[in-house]
This record gives sequence, C-alpha cells and structure tokens, in this order.
Amino acid sequence: CLGNVIRLSVAPLFEEVDAVFNDTQIINLTPGLATQCGFSFKFDPMGNAMFFASLQNCFSQNMVTLRTVVFAYPVYRVGKTCSYTPWTSREILCDRNYMEASEEFWPILNAFKEASGQIENWPLISSCMGGRKCIGNNGYKMTAVVFSPSKNVMNVDEVQRKGYAIANTPTRLVLRSPHNAEETYLQNVAGVPMRVLSTSTFFEQKWLVTRVDATAVCPTPVAFTPEVITWYMLKHIDPLFSSDAFTMLEVYMGIDAKRLDTEEMAARNYSVLVTEAHIIVEIPVGAVGGYFKSHIQDDQYFVTYTIEPMLELLWIEEVAHENTSYKVLFPITTPPMARPPQVLPEQAVFVLELGTFNLDVELLNITFPTMVLTVAECNARGFNVQEQRSPDNTLKTFRMEVPFSDPVVFKEVVEQGVTTFTLQLIYGLVIFPEYAPFSHSAVVDAVLLDIVPPSVTGNCDQENFHITVDYRNQEPFFVVLVGKRLLNHEFAQQYLTEGDTDFTITLPFSSPDAVFESVHSSSVRSRLDVALLNPYNNMTIKYFSLACSFLKTLTECFSNGTMTALAVKVDSVPGLNPGQLTLSDPACGPTYSDDRFAYFHFTVNSCGTTRKFINNVMLYENEISLPDELEVKLNATTSSEEEYQLKVSCSYVANITRTLAFLTRPRDNEPFAETGTGRLMVRMRLAQDASYNTFHQEEDYPVVRYLRQPLHFEVELTTSSDPKVALVLDHCWATLNEDRDSRPRWNLIINGCENPEDPYSVVFHPVEADARVRFPPHVKRFEAYMFSFAGDAVFVHCDVVICDASSPTGGPCSGQCVNQDNLKRDFNTHRTEQRGLKTLLKVASLHRGTVSLLQTTRGSLRNHYAFGSQGFGMTKD
Repeated sequence: CLGNVIRLSVAPLFEEVDAVFNDTQIINLTPGLATQCGFSFKFDPMGNAMFFASLQNCFSQNMVTLRTVVFAYPVYRVGKTCSYTPWTSREILCDRNYMEASEEFWPILNAFKEASGQIENWPLISSCMGGRKCIGNNGYKMTAVVFSPSKNVMNVDEVQRKGYAIANTPTRLVLRSPHNAEETYLQNVAGVPMRVLSTSTFFEQKWLVTRVDATAVCPTPVAFTPEVITWYMLKHIDPLFSSDAFTMLEVYMGIDAKRLDTEEMAARNYSVLVTEAHIIVEIPVGAVGGYFKSHIQDDQYFVTYTIEPMLELLWIEEVAHENTSYKVLFPITTPPMARPPQVLPEQAVFVLELGTFNLDVELLNITFPTMVLTVAECNARGFNVQEQRSPDNTLKTFRMEVPFSDPVVFKEVVEQGVTTFTLQLIYGLVIFPEYAPFSHSAVVDAVLLDIVPPSVTGNCDQENFHITVDYRNQEPFFVVLVGKRLLNHEFAQQYLTEGDTDFTITLPFSSPDAVFESVHSSSVRSRLDVALLNPYNNMTIKYFSLACSFLKTLTECFSNGTMTALAVKVDSVPGLNPGQLTLSDPACGPTYSDDRFAYFHFTVNSCGTTRKFINNVMLYENEISLPDELEVKLNATTSSEEEYQLKVSCSYVANITRTLAFLTRPRDNEPFAETGTGRLMVRMRLAQDASYNTFHQEEDYPVVRYLRQPLHFEVELTTSSDPKVALVLDHCWATLNEDRDSRPRWNLIINGCENPEDPYSVVFHPVEADARVRFPPHVKRFEAYMFSFAGDAVFVHCDVVICDASSPTGGPCSGQCVNQDNLKRDFNTHRTEQRGLKTLLKVASLHRGTVSLLQTTRGSLRNHYAFGSQGFGMTKD
C-alpha cells in the first residue's frame, strides 16, 4: 500500500490479469477497462511486472483479488486491502495511462440538507463505478457532466461509453480519464506543457441543483541528455489554483510509486531542487531503479533507459483553506542511444571481448571467412566462448580465445620481419523475447599499439555544453574541431580548462559553434559536434556529438497586452534567413534579426493573433513561420521539405482578485517635488583629456592606457532641462566582466566619497556652465588612475542618485563628498551651491566597455589597458 496507490510486483512475465470479486465474478482487465477503472501495468525485459491500482478504482468498494495468468494457467491469486486516511480536500493522481481527480463535496451536501430540511437520515449517495447507476436512495442523482473548454454536455451513461469514469461516494466525486481522451487538451503552463481535463458535474434532487467542479492536470515528457534525465515540474500548477497565495507543505520523490528517503536518494545520485517556480528532478541515466533495453536499427545496436519516478506534492491554499494531494507516476524512456560493441584483443592469442549488452541479448553463432560456427562448435574447437556479467548483474559481454595457429586466422609477413595475424569474424546475435537478429563485424590485428586512443565524453547543465577529452598517459597528437572551428589559442583561453591528462571545453548552448536542432515554446534543443583530427592528413581520429534540450523562455507575456517571442534558426532548415520570418500576418516581421535569431514584439490584438476562452483564462496564440512564397522558394533551393513553424501563446486570467499588503509610517518631511511622469536618461563617457572637451567615440576603441595613467570620466543627465534636478555619484567600482555584481571588485567611490583604502584616490573635478554644459548640477566629472586586476579586462560601473536641489536633506543628496586635504579637488564652492538635495530616483548606469591586458614584447613588461570597442554609456529608465 503506497498512499492512494496499491502496487503488486509479479515475476515472471504474465499474459493477462483478471479481477475477481467476492471469489465468484471474474472480469478481465483489458487495456481499455484498466484505463477507465484506474489500473496500470509495467513490464521490463527480464520478465518482471508491476501492477498499479488507484485506491479509488472501480472495484475498491469490494474485496478484490487479482488473478494473473501465465500461458493460460492460473498461478497467482493475490488479495490486498489498503486504507488511506485522512483524504485531502482534493486528490490528483497521474498514472501512465490515466488521470484521476477526486473532489470532496460534503460541504455542498450540507447545503442541500439545510435547503431541503432533511437534516436527519440524509441519504448516502450511491457509487456509479463499474457501470452502476448514479442514483441515491431517495432520488438524489447525478444528471450531467459539462466538459471545458468545449462546453460539451453528456449524461452519465454517455460519459462511461466514451471511456471516462465518474463516480461518487457519500463525500467525494471521482473522475478518471485516459490521457488522450477527446475532451483533454494541452496547455502551456509557465513554459511547461501540461494535459488538462476540466469538468463540472451536476446533481439534482427535486427542485435543487448543485455543481461540483473537478480538474485533473498532468505533465507531458521531459528533457534528456546522454547522461542525465531532467524533469521540470511546476510548483504552481495554474489550472489547479484559485489564487497565488499557497503554501507547499510536502515534496516527496519516489520510484514506482514508493517514496524514497534522503539516504536512498543520495545513494542513487538522485536530486530534487525546489526553486521559486519549479521542482526539478535529476536522475543519472543508468541509475538504480530503472533498466536498459536493447534495440536494433539498420543493424546497429542501440539501448534505451527506462525509469518511472514519482513526485508527490501537498499544498494548501491560504484563501480557500483547502489542501491538495498531487501525485505523478511518470514513466520516462530515453531516446535510443548508440552503443556500438567493441572487440578488444590481447597479445599471444586473440582474446576477444564483445559488448557491452543488456541481459536480453544472446550470441547465436560466429561467421569466419571459411565457416560458420555455433557457440557450441566454437567451444568444441577450443575457442572457449564465455558469457561474462557485470558485478550488479545488469550487463553482459561475450569473451572468446582464438589461437594464432587456427586456420581461421590469416597470417602475413611484412617488412623488417614483422608478422601480423589478422582475424575476421561476424558475430550473430539476437534480442529476446522479440527474436530480433542483428550482427557485428570485426577485423582484429594481433599487433597492438601502446598508445591508448583518446576518449571524448560530454554532458550539459542548464546553460552550457561540457565536453571532456581524455588523452590518457600520452601527449595529445591531435587537433580539435569544435563545430566548424579549430580550437586555437584564443578559443582555448576563453572556453578550455586543462587537467593532468585531459581538458574540458565549456561552451554556451547558444554559441555559434553549436547548431539548434529544434525549438519549442519553452525549450531549445542544441547540438555540439566535436572531432579529433590528425594534424598531418586531417583524418578523423574520434568523433563525438552531444545534443541537449535547454529549458528557456522564448515567449514572454506582459500585463500591458504585449508579447515577445524569440525564433532561432534550426539545423534542419539550413537555408533559412531568420529576418524573413513573420507572424500569422505576413506584414508583421521581426523587430530585430541576424543570421541565427529573429526577435518579435507585438500586441495581442495585432499580427493575426487569435483569442479563445478556456474557463476563466484568455488564451492568445500566434505562429512564426516563413511566408508561403518564401517557403516554396526555400524548399526548391534546398531540396528539403522541412517547414519552420513555431507556435507562441500567452494566457491571461480574465477575472482575478489579488491581495496587496503594505505598511505605513509617518514621513520625516513632506516631499517638495510635484508628482509627474517622464524618463530620465544617464550616460557615462570617457574623455580624451582633463579638459573634458572631446570624448572617445565608438570607433576609437580599444583605447590604450598605461598603469597609473589618469582616466577622465564624465557622467551626465542628458534629457532633463529642470534646473532643480541634480545628479550625484553614489557608488562607482570596477570589475573583471560586465556583471556588476561579479568578483573581484575594487571600489572607486563609496557613498559619494573616494575610497579611503585606495592609495590613488579618485579626483572630483568641478563643472562650470559653458556652450555644451547648460546645467552644471546635471554633470559629474571624476578622475581615476589606471590600475591592474589579475586579469585582462576592467569594467567600470556607477550608481547615481537623482536629487531635488531645492529641498535640503541628508544622505547622498547632501552633495558630492570632497576631501578638503586634496588640493586637486577644488569642488567646495560647487558643493555649497547644492544646498542639500532630496532623493527622487536612483538609477544604475550599466557599461559595455571592456579593458584588455596587453604586454610589450621586449624589455621589461609593462601593463597596458584597452577600453573595449563599444565604449561607455548605456542608459536605463
């Protein structure tokens, strides 16, 4: 008994399962009946099976015995009774073949009692599971079910005929549906595709009618990499919530419906991360709890990995004070992964190992150039064919010894007296129980090289590819091709990390060296190809390809009724020009595009956007594609029939009430500025000298500066003509990259003053009115001396404060701090003119400039610094 699920494990493989009632009535659980009544089955290649039943299945009111049949002979007869108390207000169960919702409705029955006056002897509501009529003892009955958003109305018999199950007990309504039922629909919820079933069930008694709503929401497939299965589960499943105020009480992970504790998860290397928006489950491919299955495609050997994780959530909504139990049994099977078997020889005799394989693969025979031998005939010949299994008994290899003297071995004498023994063979194999045959050819030379060939492995995180090249105990004798670019010194400095006998390349998924394979509304599948080449003849030594799905928000929805969407060029449409993509209205092209991306910005009532209502939700949808004439032209040019289509959607709640909490406290003084709206723009520039008459332009970069050479910065409020407004430098600092919060960090200005720990403190310069500067309080100038980080770039950032010069106050608006002992800072008169300042708005000015470390080639080394090509000055509202 596993909560609201019963699990029965059976081995070996069985053909069918019957449900036996009261030791007399036998009903065969066909796939259709199993789905409708809350049962599911799971089989693995080794003949093991698991049988799952919802505790609210069609037959849960009776004593149920499960009878399994093997080759028409009844061999198991198992009965199990489970209890589950207390039920939560709502129970949602997602199994492999059905979705189930159970809603508590005794408060509605109480309302019936009060309205009808039947306080005592209130009739029990009969169950209509298993085809029974939904009629109570005193005429109370279930009359109709309305499905949303189609508004399709069905009576109970029609609901049952269409494969749904609906039932009631004295206190609960139970609804069950196949995942692919006609009235279920897909909904993109916060970037995660979910399948939804939403109903309203009506009950009648005399003149009284009431309604009970039931909704089931289940997730759809997850993202895979060759190493890790990543499952993103929403924390706030919108269709199940009436408000945003809720508390997550419990989060459990399990396998095959059984919860795992922390120690078990750590031992299996499972991980569960709860973020603000998602619950993220990561399972290594091949971990305990799953199994591998063999497959043959075009006579090549592939394997898939299957595992069935469970997530069990419990939350309570703070407004309705109702708790919800949500359980998902989520079978996951990876795409086929190529696992070409390897033949490994040893010296003296051919000692060959073929593998590795799953346990469902058998070796039948071996074909040599002159004969075909079964395994038994090989052993009789002295080849000693053996099957070897891994320590955990999950994998196998086939081992064989062939003497050099056997006639099946080809002998050749080459120059310098070197003799080569060659063995050619074809392994004949089969996969059970399908009896799917396949073969593997091998040509093995007895002369072995001492050099161990390099290996390439890889994995992905949420942002990057990680490719590791292991060249073992040998010096690298190859060059690396990443995508279409050779790994040169500049490339290596930026993306490569070296170890003792290996190196790792970390590359962003959006790098031009990678290609996009597919794009979806909430994820991008990107692929990175890596090849190790012989530097003398460019022959490929090793080839490796890694494709991963990255969860990214490509569509954003804004409360003002605008949408943005990002389309990317995919590998299957190599001739695509993203700039030619349009929305449903061909007149709506991208706002920005380049050779890989197209960015769209539009309102929901334009560009052919459609709208439909699903319950209380407005759904806006559009599509990004090529115009028809360009699609035809592209296919004619590329001989490809691939089409580019990307659906984008936004959903808005039509009627919603949100709660806003706030605290008040008395003001120290009333503000002097009148209320108004507008935009304030700030820019930061680098002057060419201390005169501040000329400034570096975009084309001047990089600008070279020597160590301790002064840099003259000017920060200006550019769009205001209000003489009562003043700009004050609050904080300025330097970092190694564009991230203003990165480390290391060196402060230049702190709280409007120079950094007291800096031996070469900044110098503030006064600003006088002239032909260019109309309002001196709008401009600040300071001088900093060039210094060196332990790196090759310097970025300077400033936070500024916009103040009301007409209202004296404390804090940063009291004026720019000036050191009286610094004779270079003749700024006192300017400070007194400020007369105290009032904070109105704090603006962070970002800078795109970079600083590169250069070194001279002769004599003593000197540090140069070059400010990056894009200069300073990005404004922010």
